[in-house]
Amino acid sequence: MKFDEVRLEKAIIELLGEEGYPHTRGEDIERAPEDVLIKSDLHEFLATRYKSDSITEYEIEQIIHKLEYLPSSDLYDTNKAIMEFISDGFLLKREDASQKDLYIQLIDYSGIDNNHYRIVNQMEIQGYELRIPDGILYINGLPLIVFEFKSAIREEATIYDAYKQLTIRYSRDIPELFKYNALCVISDGVNNKMGSLFAPYEFYYSWRKIIGEEKLEKEGI
Repeated sequence: MKFDEVRLEKAIIELLGEEGYPHTRGEDIERAPEDVLIKSDLHEFLATRYKSDSITEYEIEQIIHKLEYLPSSDLYDTNKAIMEFISDGFLLKREDASQKDLYIQLIDYSGIDNNHYRIVNQMEIQGYELRIPDGILYINGLPLIVFEFKSAIREEATIYDAYKQLTIRYSRDIPELFKYNALCVISDGVNNKMGSLFAPYEFYYSWRKIIGEEKLEKEGI
């Protein structure tokens, strides 16, 4: 049986499912074609996490608006700013000006089960061109990790082609997706590497960790 891109995609989704990441097909998500956030997931997370602070619908919409329309000169700067929001949080001015600013975190780092996870495949994204990433890992509605697969049995389709697909064509045609990108993962089922969207290919590393004590290595598995 040939292990092509479709079977590889299915295998990765199954592996992630075993680790607690439920699968959703892109066509099953209610969204505009140009949207890359899953706003319902982000809304639900914020409403639950900040319920005791009486967060309002307007304040939640302001947070989503802040992420979507962050002013910046280029993709790198926007990505850097949003990664700082995700890692460090930010202050939100309250709808009621008499209330103290609310410290917002987009991920609950103290309780990982309090976050909302999804692995989404075949989601059509309309940017400058229509593109369909092989897989996107969402946390609280944020598309933090993008996967691109190539088949190891096709000599003309290499893992380097997956790298170029993400870092050249996709970043050019659907830059909105990569505003929120923390990592890119490329795989042909034999070689598996991860790295930053903005990193040269030689800085993509193979993932060989099982229990968390092994070292990352550059070469494919």
